[in-house]
Amino acid sequence: MKSRIKPRIPRRSVHGILLFDKPLGLSSNDALQRVKRLFRAEKAGHTGSLDPLASGMLPICFGQSTKLCGQLLDSDKRYTARLRLGEKTTTGDAEGEIIARSDAALLSREALEAAIPAFTGVITQVPPMYSALKHQGQRLYELAREGVEVERQPRQLTIHALRLTAFGGGECELDVHCSKGTYIRTLAEDLAAAVGHCAHLVGLRRTAVAPFEGQPLSWEALEALAGQGEAALDACLLDPALALRDWPQVRLEEARAHYLSRGQAVRVEGAPKEGRVAVLDEAGRLLCLAEIDAGGLVAPRRWLAVPAPDAE
Repeated sequence: MKSRIKPRIPRRSVHGILLFDKPLGLSSNDALQRVKRLFRAEKAGHTGSLDPLASGMLPICFGQSTKLCGQLLDSDKRYTARLRLGEKTTTGDAEGEIIARSDAALLSREALEAAIPAFTGVITQVPPMYSALKHQGQRLYELAREGVEVERQPRQLTIHALRLTAFGGGECELDVHCSKGTYIRTLAEDLAAAVGHCAHLVGLRRTAVAPFEGQPLSWEALEALAGQGEAALDACLLDPALALRDWPQVRLEEARAHYLSRGQAVRVEGAPKEGRVAVLDEAGRLLCLAEIDAGGLVAPRRWLAVPAPDAE
């Protein structure tokens, strides 16, 4: 009897960043695993979860670029959020049961816009029960599903910009530019409550993850590229140096870069006096994340240079 075990697909070394357009209904991890298989990548990671009910930009880092996942996780984000006015749900989105109502016909666009300034700048927000935060080792959403509610401490975050872009038919749309850790469902509920109404999230799309903007690639587009060969797939990957384009940067010749690769700090003319810095080689290739030490030297903290093919 022939074995039905499928042969293991060989993996390959892939490096770079893909801006993936995560579709609705797919978890971020499922999206990551699907893309990783398509590229046959040895190593990949995403840079911040999107709920299955949300779509949009999900940067996926391959190979050495996975060391940048934490940096992108901390980045500002931008969303387009669609709200159903007049209904509050248990989860803050369309998956939950309706637990409160208000007459959305009594809410005007002017009243909603007048409330927006109070939700811009540095604000505090109480995380929702339906979140992945933990309480005594257990996820809050697990407790919520058991009907348990626990006290959550308010968190400070920044709403850089908040605009009402559409209003009517019992719904509205918001453009949100925010810091990490912002719960858009909670923002929707709090904004509606400020004008004496209820609301819940019925649509969410992430349009940017700093410093990346533009149109991410859909699964269909990636499949089409895969049909042309792996070289076509690899051509859509971004240089990891682009992820740090807002950082102070220094460029080093090969000799001093060699010392950095061995963990030794070096002096670089024109380097910042303090703080973090991205180190590039003379060709603009990202070498490492570094920090200016107490002696003013560029001290390597995380090496990211892609190994030469014969060294992998």
